[in-house]
Amino acid sequence: MNIQLYLDRINYKNQVTVSKEVLFDLQAAHLLSIPFENLDIHYAHQIRLELDSIYKKIVLNGRGGFCYELNGLFYHLLKCIGFDVQMISGRGYTKDGSYGAEYDHLAIVATIDAKKYLVDVGFGKFSYKPLEITLGVNLVDAFGLFRFDKAQDGYLRINLIENGLLVPQYLFEIKEREFREFEGMCEFHQTSKESHFTTKKVVSIVTKTGRKTLTNNQIKISDGDTERITEFEEELFDVNLKEYFDIEIKLGY
Repeated sequence: MNIQLYLDRINYKNQVTVSKEVLFDLQAAHLLSIPFENLDIHYAHQIRLELDSIYKKIVLNGRGGFCYELNGLFYHLLKCIGFDVQMISGRGYTKDGSYGAEYDHLAIVATIDAKKYLVDVGFGKFSYKPLEITLGVNLVDAFGLFRFDKAQDGYLRINLIENGLLVPQYLFEIKEREFREFEGMCEFHQTSKESHFTTKKVVSIVTKTGRKTLTNNQIKISDGDTERITEFEEELFDVNLKEYFDIEIKLGY
């Protein structure tokens, strides 16, 4: 993996050092440059947890990815730079109030000056900067208020606070995992009708003033306090993908 090409891909221009400031800036730069997207699932391109393949897709070919790809690759960038990082397993909160299976989500924990931070560039709309893992404290972020608490079976939980209420995001343990351990759930999310990733195409990225999200037949662009939604015929998806994200899906790559 060429670190400089990766830094160029996320438009990171500053000096790279192992520090809290650089970690925070790297996450923000990543979110502003690389979209969350599940398109390979819908174009019959199998996603394998192979670092070289993911690097080629995201860094060299200008694509995005989902959590296993985005956080998996970002973990390796941070590790190559010299950060003390762990790859961890998360269990996403579902609409019926339950949580996904182990390895449902891949995230990162970074330790700097004896403090641990949850680092995540692969959960769609989440935090803009890493979140210090400290229980019961409201953490102010550009994307809202967050709070860690303890949940069932010894898990930690990260919550978004909305209207004074805790909205669970996912459970996790600070326990180091290997990339290969996520292979089963990576396959599940590509093939199972029970996975929300197989139900529709999604491409979403943070912008300086909001976010833009493309689905099967809709583009939604938020800009400050305003939001614009445009509907289109589904056969025009690839046209909008090119226009709004400068991505073209090549068959048979």
